Amino acid sequence: MILRLVHPARSLSGPLDTAALDYQKRIARHLRVDERFVKAARVRDESKAAVTKAKHEEGERILSSLGPRDVLVALEVKGSLWSSEDLAGHMRSWMNAGVHAVTFALGGPWGLSEDVLKASRQKLSLSAMTLPHELARVVLWEQLYRAGTIIRGEPYHK
Repeated sequence: MILRLVHPARSLSGPLDTAALDYQKRIARHLRVDERFVKAARVRDESKAAVTKAKHEEGERILSSLGPRDVLVALEVKGSLWSSEDLAGHMRSWMNAGVHAVTFALGGPWGLSEDVLKASRQKLSLSAMTLPHELARVVLWEQLYRAGTIIRGEPYHK
């Protein structure tokens, strides 16, 4: 199974990028990982119309990056709060169902478009608090790694 993150951003650098890449390497020992960056929309003013247009453009890019058999999970602050064990259970179910890829969609500064939210099978909140984009990325990869260790019965998760 492939664990994929797709999000509007340029390639990243710095300590949070290093942390995200470290967790990806750890996961890659057992599962394939993939990260896709889509072009972020530019907004000249933050009017409602401009933000809606930007979200729509980013949403189209996110959706066009999906494979036909991907399970889409939207990272959404209003989504369900899962524990690490819950995430491990979902991963186990996806693996048992023969899911080819699980794609997590992370929105830009204004969140995900309605089209992405409608297309997602599930909506997951990483926190009730708003996280910076780069930190949300690290939290997701760490939790996917943790869920894998739970599935394999490794001592990382105590």
